[in-house]
Amino acid sequence: MAKRASTGNKALVIVESPAKARTISKFLGPDYTVEASIGHIRDLPQGSKEIPKEYKGEKWAYLGVNVDDGFTPIYIVPPDKKQHVSKLKQLLKESDSLFLATDEDREGEAISWHLAEVLNPKVPVKRLVFHEITEEAIKGALANPRDIDDGLVRAQETRRILDRLYGYEVSQLLWRKVAPRLSAGRVQSVAVRMIVERERARMAFRSATYFDLLGRFASAEGKEFDAELVSVGGRRIPTGKDFDSTTGLLKDSKLLQMSEQEALALAERLKVAKFQVTGIEDRPYTRKPSDPFTTSTLQQEANRKLGFTARRTMDVAQSLYENGYITYMRTDSTNLAQVAIDAARDLVRTEYGDAFVPAQPRIYKSKVKNAQEAHEAIRPAGHPFKLPQNLRSELNPDQFRLFDMIWKRTIASQMADARGRNITITLEGDGAVFQVTGKTIEFAGFLRAYVEGSDDPDAELADQERILPSVDKGYPLNIKKLDAKSHTTQPPARFSEASLTAALEERGIGRPSTYASIIETILARQYVFKKGNALVPTWTAFSVSKLLEMHLPKLVDYQFTAQMEDLLDSISRKESEHGEYLRQFYFGDVKPQSDAGHSMAVGDEGLKKLLETKIQEIDARDMSRFSLGKPEEGGDEVFVRVGKFGPFIEQGERKASIQQETAPDEITLARALEMLNQASVAEEPLGLDPETQKPVYMKQGRFGPYVQLGTADDEEKPKNASLLKGMTPPDVTLEVALKLLSLPRNLGVHATLGEPIQAFNGKFGPYIKCGSETRSLPKEISPLEVTAEQAIELLAQPKTRGGGRGQAAAREPLRTLEPSPVTNEPIKLLAGRYGAYVTDGQTNASLPKDMQPETLTHEQAVQLLADRAAKAPAGGRGRRKAAPKKAAVKKAAPKKAAAKKGAKKAAPEKKKVVDVPFEVEE
Repeated sequence: MAKRASTGNKALVIVESPAKARTISKFLGPDYTVEASIGHIRDLPQGSKEIPKEYKGEKWAYLGVNVDDGFTPIYIVPPDKKQHVSKLKQLLKESDSLFLATDEDREGEAISWHLAEVLNPKVPVKRLVFHEITEEAIKGALANPRDIDDGLVRAQETRRILDRLYGYEVSQLLWRKVAPRLSAGRVQSVAVRMIVERERARMAFRSATYFDLLGRFASAEGKEFDAELVSVGGRRIPTGKDFDSTTGLLKDSKLLQMSEQEALALAERLKVAKFQVTGIEDRPYTRKPSDPFTTSTLQQEANRKLGFTARRTMDVAQSLYENGYITYMRTDSTNLAQVAIDAARDLVRTEYGDAFVPAQPRIYKSKVKNAQEAHEAIRPAGHPFKLPQNLRSELNPDQFRLFDMIWKRTIASQMADARGRNITITLEGDGAVFQVTGKTIEFAGFLRAYVEGSDDPDAELADQERILPSVDKGYPLNIKKLDAKSHTTQPPARFSEASLTAALEERGIGRPSTYASIIETILARQYVFKKGNALVPTWTAFSVSKLLEMHLPKLVDYQFTAQMEDLLDSISRKESEHGEYLRQFYFGDVKPQSDAGHSMAVGDEGLKKLLETKIQEIDARDMSRFSLGKPEEGGDEVFVRVGKFGPFIEQGERKASIQQETAPDEITLARALEMLNQASVAEEPLGLDPETQKPVYMKQGRFGPYVQLGTADDEEKPKNASLLKGMTPPDVTLEVALKLLSLPRNLGVHATLGEPIQAFNGKFGPYIKCGSETRSLPKEISPLEVTAEQAIELLAQPKTRGGGRGQAAAREPLRTLEPSPVTNEPIKLLAGRYGAYVTDGQTNASLPKDMQPETLTHEQAVQLLADRAAKAPAGGRGRRKAAPKKAAVKKAAPKKAAAKKGAKKAAPEKKKVVDVPFEVEE
């Protein structure tokens, strides 16, 4: 496709992922070498181990940012990327030009800049930008290259530094005042606050119950319909919004709140009433199609319609983009290129008919503040658009479902409005007024192709229509049935991934491209857990939010956080200077600014001094407890406490553990007192162990009930044993408890293997073990009752793939992917004890819970391995080949050279380094 003057050398094109490289290489001729950077090749140090030697004594070294010299970042090439950087340098030596074709957002621009800095090319360098990977787009980019955009690079760098300062400094405060290993982040902490505030509203909520009537009426022709009671004697029947959520009382006492008895009495009275139609309201309506997808709306709709998490959506969308099926998937623009508008209108005409094509093309403007209108919405790549049914054989199930949704949304966005009529009939008898609203669709318009939140447009159209009988004012109606209906007001719904994404975007907090990683982070840090599709905060999240709201309120202030995004956008447009904002944020001492609306100061003293003050001021005990009130019958106040081993209930000297994944709104004062009483009963032993004469207890812990032999006062640590699956505390007698404590049971020596056979109750269920051989026990066989004969029979059976513990035989891979760019060995997908994982022979990386093994792509596997290798110490968990420490020392020297390229100056002062062992910002 692309012709170049032959010079004997090739042009090197660098993209981010191997999949993108493979797709682009299809459109480029033999004069181009296309290689992937595999994400960032350079970053800030991750903890003190990666800090270059010459900076280790600096007081700011733990940050990886020289805050005393204009906030100069120290960049290093991570150990797992050095081999790949060497490969890129060698390819560059063999090339006569360099094209940097990373993604078109801030992050992609920064990756290109880092590549140029590290590779230090002596040949011409140009930046290629395209929003879809098609032959036409690649050809257009080659014909119109540009330089690296310094504004976008500075904006990304400022974000990175700001997140490092916020994350590392505030996290250390949380470690000291709440619990170790917690993290704070510019966006994640605000997201956690929003989730906690919603839970507080649920805890404060007081439900209310009210009754109304549902009547079945019939016309003279016998056509029946249902209508709801709306008023009696001129007093309106309330709805849920008429009740105060914190008291459960009516806001307006003039409304009629009926009890069940009152509703039944009214129904009895109205059975003999004469009803007639007293009003008919016929209103036409027009409904416009939704905008084309942005990153945020794609995540929301995929969550609602397909049940995808934000991460799963982005992974599937990335694979579609990199293989040339959709346009770039990180965008906040709803704009469509003219060729896309034309392609969509042509398809509407051929698929649905001329009547469904509006007279004028629809032009969409983004509602998101600072949206980059130069970008496009997410749509099918190329033109004309490929039909989903023609791609079914090329795409895996997740890819097909997401592409189909994007295709339909894009097509629908260029279709005619849906039109119809809303008809409301009012009927009255004996002072009681009933109403029913019907809906007819006169012209389906865009609804024929796409209905938001529905998988089946045709079924949804049928559901949306409600046909009422044709009646006139004064028309008599017969009562067929009257039922009293109970209604109970509901607390505010918890956030789902979709609604949290929508709320963050609405407030201008974060960027759509980061929402998936934010949600992953707060789940990984155990600030929230999932209950169905809902995000439930933990008590640790309550503690962290309490501390930040009370002592660092500006850091979790919604408007302040949104202003940070405005600042980054203004830097990207080269309207603001990044250094002054960072100085304000970190050191304070704010001076009047012409653009004071963008002030980044968290206070006159700045973040650093503010945190130094708060270290002395904050009472850690106060941050970790929450009052549930005092019992009416008297006694000490009851608290929820966040302790070292999890949350628990406390009343004076009495304590009771709160089980994991118990939602905070479930811990009422009554429930807490019940838990304390149960814990007090647990202090009474089931009996004594005949052998040791120690007491045996039934205990409640944060992981559930268990039995314990002895007390904490014993010289030896008390022995504990979990209950078997399906057991409840009432099932456990002293005899059963002693059997549980006897595990593992010795069943005798295996005659052939010559090893003892033992029965265990493990974390993943009961099993037997003989030497290195293990077998899971079937559900019908208990480890308390299994016999030696049964165990021998199980051990004689072959192991199932992925089953058993301590397997000696190598597992067959579930799938084998293309070779790793690091080890050049095929990447294998294996079933492990803790779930599916990938390995390249050197590094192992578990698949996230929401990532399906059958849809895993090569580029996803490469990224998982790269992320895991970056986090794992040499020879540590996650690496198969344990690199000797001596080898690690030999490789330490290049770090210095790598760091020098990113750092501008080395400050002379030498101070102790504080180790921050993990990255905490978004």
